[in-house]
Amino acid sequence: MASIELEKVLDKAWADKSLPEILAAPVAALKGVSDRDGELLKEAFGVTTVADLADLKYVRWAQALAALNEAK
Repeated sequence: MASIELEKVLDKAWADKSLPEILAAPVAALKGVSDRDGELLKEAFGVTTVADLADLKYVRWAQALAALNEAK
């Protein structure tokens, strides 16, 4: 089972939220992602939530390529 330390990847205000709340949160809930970054992601890709970002095909493609590289 996968695990993650929420305090390391989320802004402080989101670290104690439930997973459904985090997935519905704006991408700026992710540590290091600003409100402006969120606006740009919305403009470029229609991404408004953490779940939208996770489902973005370009993110999935990049993750698959990185996994292939690690597997060699």
